[in-house]
Amino acid sequence: MAEKVLVTGGAGYIGSHCVVELIEAGYQPVVVDNFSNAVRGEGDVAESIRRIEKLLHTNIEFHELDLLDRPGLEKLFKKHSFSAVMHFAGLKAVGESVEQPLRYYRVNLTASMNLLEVMQAHKVHNLVFSSSATVYGDPQHLPIDEEHSAGGCTNPYGKTKYFIEEMIKDHCKAEKDWNAVLLRYFNPIGAHSSGLIGEDPQGIPNNLLPYVAQVAIGRRNCLSVFGNDYDTTDGTGVRDYIHVVDLAKGHIAALKKLKENCGCKVYNLGTGRGYSVLQMVKAMEKASGREIPYKIAPRRGGDVASCYADPRLAEKELGWKAEFDLERMCEDLWRWQSMNPKGFTNGTAS
Repeated sequence: MAEKVLVTGGAGYIGSHCVVELIEAGYQPVVVDNFSNAVRGEGDVAESIRRIEKLLHTNIEFHELDLLDRPGLEKLFKKHSFSAVMHFAGLKAVGESVEQPLRYYRVNLTASMNLLEVMQAHKVHNLVFSSSATVYGDPQHLPIDEEHSAGGCTNPYGKTKYFIEEMIKDHCKAEKDWNAVLLRYFNPIGAHSSGLIGEDPQGIPNNLLPYVAQVAIGRRNCLSVFGNDYDTTDGTGVRDYIHVVDLAKGHIAALKKLKENCGCKVYNLGTGRGYSVLQMVKAMEKASGREIPYKIAPRRGGDVASCYADPRLAEKELGWKAEFDLERMCEDLWRWQSMNPKGFTNGTAS
């Protein structure tokens, strides 16, 4: 029988792409999500999950569940015997976290503690955690490797990721039969090549590429570029953008690593190459064949000038490497956006 893997936040952008890869790798995902960043489809199933079922001709067990609901979580673990958990659920907007720090600490930390305690109670000792390069704070050197100091975070979102990492590390030290892989993502973009699933932020997008795509499709008038006075090639912020499908494949590699009784491991998932905001705008103009108007706005609180990965450890120990280039990332993003001009709510791709 296929191993059951619990996927928290599995209806969201990264989670849903991981669900596809899990099924294709022979696992049986059980998905929970509270719809904080996912669209409700028919029969109270997330629209992203409904589309994956159609794409892969399969049925996926889905539960509407908030990890703050401890009894609901207990009930799920009593029903299933999970071999591992992939933990994506959490609030994730940098700017919003600066404005609402207590909400971010309450939701992200409490949810993760609930999950770890329920896993422990039900003897589920294998975890892949969705962390972030924001734990590194303002880079002391580039590219950033896993030895780079962590914890000097520039925003509360990053701090919640760092604190959860620390909780998991301490728990793995105390409980020798636990294994965890902490994946520090850089900037996931793109979409599944089918155009059926992709990033559909609720409200105004907080990340660059969904906003750029929405400007290109006509949903928004103009892109605001936050700061053009950074110490970078063109003054705009530089980031390491990684195709979301590459990222999802990294999670499958991490699941396999857990089988080695690896203890607690940390890996960067990135490409090792940085692109500026204006370079990304040009790449999306090429992919879409449309001009993307932009204006320069003041810097955002909590942003850093440049951030890109040294991903060699993941290649060495997980056998994983990002395959898709910038052109492919933008092409896949544009396919998703043009097939779904209003995201999951318009139903054109169904």
